[in-house]
Amino acid sequence: MSRKLTPRGKERRAQLITFATHEFAEKGYHLTSVADIVDGLGVGKGVFYWYFSSKEELFVEIMRTSQRGMRRQQQAAITGVEDPVKRIELGIRAGVLWLAEHNDLRKLFEFARTEGRFREAMQSGQAVLVSDAQVHLEEAIQLGRIPDRDPEALALAIIGVSNQLTNVYIDGRNMDPDFVADLVVSFCRDGIGVGGCDGIGVSARDAIGARQRD
Repeated sequence: MSRKLTPRGKERRAQLITFATHEFAEKGYHLTSVADIVDGLGVGKGVFYWYFSSKEELFVEIMRTSQRGMRRQQQAAITGVEDPVKRIELGIRAGVLWLAEHNDLRKLFEFARTEGRFREAMQSGQAVLVSDAQVHLEEAIQLGRIPDRDPEALALAIIGVSNQLTNVYIDGRNMDPDFVADLVVSFCRDGIGVGGCDGIGVSARDAIGARQRD
């Protein structure tokens, strides 16, 4: 639903998104009703339906807004960096730290990946992230910094590793986000074929070993 909003209208819409994000994460999408959202904010249903045609539309907008937010953080992290490998590392790290900072959204991402009605929105956002990563991977290949492999496959692998290790080590084991970010960078460097450990990451094996010794 597209409307031209006043500053106050934009603020109210943002409030609905923020509150609903927390409710969906705490109760689950299916157990959260429009009534729960408007009652929690102290507004009527008419306010909700002025901005969103349905609970489903609101959830999709949460996905789109959050994916754009993560992308902005990644873009900011790599601005002005000339080395494509360093851009890849910094982008990965920024993405992991963004996920670590947004616990509610991590839960919603995981739900959306398994829910058919939201899969398209997730895939659309992921396609943008893959395209972004491909640009830097292709440049790194052209410069001989990494082996000549399919950049799309490498980009998909980076996203998969980032999501999985973030879920396991931050959600499952409550590890320090900076450590997890370094670990993800290390695995991805190894995976795309960067020689040595001259970047911001240490070797994945050494990182895990050091953590276990601690």
